[in-house]
Amino acid sequence: MTLEDQLQIVPANAEAALVPPPETRKPDTGETGPTLEEAMARNEALTEKLDALDAVLAKPLAEILAEREKADEAALAWDRFGAMWMLSQRAMRRVALDLAAQLGVSEEEVVARAMTHANAVLNGADEVDLGGTIAPAQLQHIARHRNFLRKQFRTG
Repeated sequence: MTLEDQLQIVPANAEAALVPPPETRKPDTGETGPTLEEAMARNEALTEKLDALDAVLAKPLAEILAEREKADEAALAWDRFGAMWMLSQRAMRRVALDLAAQLGVSEEEVVARAMTHANAVLNGADEVDLGGTIAPAQLQHIARHRNFLRKQFRTG
């Protein structure tokens, strides 16, 4: 395809500009296009997308923005929770390693014990709330993600 096939050069004469360009024949590639079933399926999928978009646009802007604000608040809460969790993990690891050093226990042994406890929790053998410091909702949250977490705590 040449550049002339893509552009229409309009002459300075206004009357000549109204003349449609000569038909250009496209080379026959042998493709017949989508079948009727494929076209109908594509039409149905596009109709569903359009309906979903219409449903969003039918809402008042205040409602759309409120949903966005709620989502932003939830994301911020999870982000803060993650930061709190990382801070507590670093602090507890430091305490564990300091105490282990005082007792003459190696870092490898501390990590091995931690892995043993993590696997016990993941396998449902340790549902201890550690004196009320672990909320039942936290244990339920761990239980919902057991399969994913097991991959993180594999030994060897």
